[in-house]
Amino acid sequence: MNARVPSSVFQPEQALAEVSQRWDSDLVRQITDYIAIPAKSPAFAADWAQQGLLDTVLRNAAQWVEAQKVEGLTLEIIRLEGRTPVLFFEVAATQAHSSQTVLMYGHLDKQPEFSGWRNDLGPWTPKYEDGKLYGRGGADDGYAVYASMAAVQALKAQKTPHPRIVGLIETCEESGSYDLLPYIDALRTRLGEVALVICLDSGAGNYDQLWLTTSLRGMASGTLKVEILTEGVHSGDASGLVPSSFRIMRQVLDRLEDSATGRLLPASFHCEVPPERLAQARATAAILGDELYKRFPWAHYDCGGATSFALPTTTDPVQALLARTWTPTLSVTGADGFPTLQNAGNVLRPYTAFKLSLRLPPLVQADSAVAELKQLLEDNAPYQAKVTFESNGGATGWNAPDTAPWFEQALNAASQAHFGASCGYIGQGGTIPLMNMLSAGFPKAQMMVCGVLGPKSNAHGPNEFLHVPYAKKLTAAVAQVIASLPAPAAAA
Repeated sequence: MNARVPSSVFQPEQALAEVSQRWDSDLVRQITDYIAIPAKSPAFAADWAQQGLLDTVLRNAAQWVEAQKVEGLTLEIIRLEGRTPVLFFEVAATQAHSSQTVLMYGHLDKQPEFSGWRNDLGPWTPKYEDGKLYGRGGADDGYAVYASMAAVQALKAQKTPHPRIVGLIETCEESGSYDLLPYIDALRTRLGEVALVICLDSGAGNYDQLWLTTSLRGMASGTLKVEILTEGVHSGDASGLVPSSFRIMRQVLDRLEDSATGRLLPASFHCEVPPERLAQARATAAILGDELYKRFPWAHYDCGGATSFALPTTTDPVQALLARTWTPTLSVTGADGFPTLQNAGNVLRPYTAFKLSLRLPPLVQADSAVAELKQLLEDNAPYQAKVTFESNGGATGWNAPDTAPWFEQALNAASQAHFGASCGYIGQGGTIPLMNMLSAGFPKAQMMVCGVLGPKSNAHGPNEFLHVPYAKKLTAAVAQVIASLPAPAAAA
């Protein structure tokens, strides 16, 4: 029988009041201070160690956690040589005879600034407005360590028995978490018997209910460079005889992508959507409808006084959801070899380089995709140009394990208690490398992957914000789910 701790042991209203007070009196201020520090991930700050900013945000978080004086808490910052540091904390179990572990995860490294911020906003100038805390990294994912500890404090405030709780906060997630696996290996015995993983680095379909992430896409990224000359030459003198590096780039990318539809051509980059995920997508599409595509900041124009939006690839809600969660997609996220428009003379450029970000369906292995991608792009270069693909690595996606009855009941109870609606299930198009690692290492664990990245929150882009009212309810919901974890004897 999958028994749960009786709901009378844990009072949701009290928990929400407790965490709301902490958010208002302390957490918003802590996260505001965090946003102001440009602690960019190593992929965007090669000199991160010299800058010391990742160390600063990690140390600040550690000092705050320690200052909470939570009963049974121990904490340390762990550093493996040559790798970004992690914060590891442990809260001793108060549940009798419990051998289980709840693992809480977050990260403190950030994406770069990007452009297009509102005039009164900026990536490192936090601003709290109408319940939204603007700035880089607050929602992705600096709030996680603070919310995790607030959830633990809510359990302590009610003296709710709980299993052992450990926290793992990394500083390399936005670079693909390439430093994380060595830490997991080093900490494996200290992690213990993980029964529940809580990852607060994901998104929400709306701000009206709790959302559980059921899948994540993987990623293969790297730089594709096409070189045809050793230096730039007069475009009038050479064009027509010397092929354009940009035209060669287009030919090479045509091997990978149908530019008319965006469909990736290699069959191995695709996979079948599992029936359960398809059913969940239909249910979620019925909830969110056209908000699935209207949530994005489409460029628009005015036609006869009526606003018309640029068209998405599909306006069918089910297909829109699947397109951004189970479909492989190529994005060009950066370019080199181009002068600015102001400085662009009549010169045939010697090379074109694109930074490619290839999102892979959850069931496609990233290492195989990276190898195939390199061979596909480099072999038999047009005009004998020098074509190179330098991989930045890859991360395999994730498909959630089967949901245990107690977990489904706990999610719905928490969502009803704090939002007045059932829990929603949604796939996400982003990548959290840790989840595939943890599913492989702890196959019996339930995975509460959720987060505050709802409509318009715009992680990685301009005007990123943390929706504080939603974060309060999510924090209380996390505490309630932990309280619902059945003891091993009850779960047998």
